[in-house]
Amino acid sequence: MTEVEDRIAAGSSPDGRPDLPAMGLKGWLRWTWRQLTSMKTALVLLFLLALGAVPGSLIPQTGVDPIKVADFLEMHPKLGPFYDKLGLFDVYKSAWFSAIYLLLFISLIGCVVPRLGVYLKAVRSRPPKPPRNLNRLAGYESFTVESADGVLDAATRELRRRRFRVESYDGAIGAERGYLREAGNLLFHFSLILALIGVAWGSLFGYRGTVLVVVGNGFANSLAQYDDFTSGSAFDSENDLPPFALTVKDFEAKFQESGPQKGAAREFNADVTYQETPDGPEKSYDLRVNHPLKLDGSSVYLLGHGYAPKVTVKDGTGQVAFSGPAPFLPQDGNFSSFGVIKAPDARPVTLGFEGFFLPTAVIDDLGPRSVFPDDLNPALVMTGFYGRPQPETGKPESVYQLDKNKLTQFEKDGDKLRFQLKPGDSLTLPDKAGSITFDGYSRWVKLQVSHTPGTGLALGGVVLMILGLMGSLFIHPRRTWVRVREEDGRTVVEVAGLDRGPERGLGDELQAISNALKPQPDAQEKP
Repeated sequence: MTEVEDRIAAGSSPDGRPDLPAMGLKGWLRWTWRQLTSMKTALVLLFLLALGAVPGSLIPQTGVDPIKVADFLEMHPKLGPFYDKLGLFDVYKSAWFSAIYLLLFISLIGCVVPRLGVYLKAVRSRPPKPPRNLNRLAGYESFTVESADGVLDAATRELRRRRFRVESYDGAIGAERGYLREAGNLLFHFSLILALIGVAWGSLFGYRGTVLVVVGNGFANSLAQYDDFTSGSAFDSENDLPPFALTVKDFEAKFQESGPQKGAAREFNADVTYQETPDGPEKSYDLRVNHPLKLDGSSVYLLGHGYAPKVTVKDGTGQVAFSGPAPFLPQDGNFSSFGVIKAPDARPVTLGFEGFFLPTAVIDDLGPRSVFPDDLNPALVMTGFYGRPQPETGKPESVYQLDKNKLTQFEKDGDKLRFQLKPGDSLTLPDKAGSITFDGYSRWVKLQVSHTPGTGLALGGVVLMILGLMGSLFIHPRRTWVRVREEDGRTVVEVAGLDRGPERGLGDELQAISNALKPQPDAQEKP
């Protein structure tokens, strides 16, 4: 036979390397598990999780603002459906984001559990015996003494004083400390698992919604009452919402009236009454910023406030097409507030208005604006539009935006119609299209109702992560050995150390231990 045939017959490949057995299904599963539970994989998954959260911040989300999602799909007919297939309009509930989250969770558990067993075994083990050649270690001290009596006992006392765990051997002792460094590493990773569980728990079983309530009106905790609402996939919004209701009786805002901080907010208070159940007693609460109202596991927060002009719009037939408060949204620190008023049922043409409510109105070269956030000189500065009645499409539409694609702006004396109204003023629209009256104004408050059951667990995980990180950074694992031996009729004491992390003061510590073991000269002995 040829040389190649001899190698094949002997179980080797033609190039001389031995043939390895096939891994098989069990081998591939073991290899996959080792790759998944490696620290490198955990770091990559953590990076992917952070990277995957970026689209959730840049792209409108269905659960937060479905109107913006619909507008995005309409403005981007090709890109929008592609984003939708990738789940980019609902990132945190998408399959790929959930897969990264779950894999990271499994990877961390696979990292921590084996290391915990190794750590517990190391804690129960004895400090190691001294190496044969201590003088080869980075930290080494030696000196001679007249007698070995008491040297090892003194070394034991000194090392224990320095929080070493000490074990005696024949003519030597071994000492070790810094076991909590690895405990800090394990605590850090275990706390990350706790934080992930807390976030997942809150994401699955929690909810959050915001609602704008005009002073004097109420709010019942039902899905139809919210302006926007998001909940976890395991939360049943029809049955799990607590059945409370509240009414905003009054709202008071105070601002700095003079000085360099003129206009700065000083106090926001909402006087509310609430019922925890439909037939429960009515109670009062002073709702303030960072002082939420707790109701059956849910928290009601005061997020913001603004003005709601009260307007009456009559159409060309004299019928009231709109009447009531219309919330306007603040655009600056002085509460120059933009808003719209819609009267789609007006006839013979539909009516719409947009403009500003100015609590302290000034009109100068900079245009209409407010110069103070409080209502010292309120005015409504607006323009009007008209159009043909349109059929209902069922498409969601923002109450704070006016779709002017099919509307025409009113004109007066050859110029675009713009008008200013004080409380009680009215304006008759051109072409007998109707009228608008500024009846007055109210304040509104924006409330957030949320229930996040995993917050405490996630916060506790973050605190433990910090403690674990501090332990892993500031605790230095170190081994020290002391040996007494006879050499050429002399008694030699060797002190050596090994820093298992970055060397920080190892030489100074060994010198201090040596000084504690050296015989002290008689203070009264004269040279």
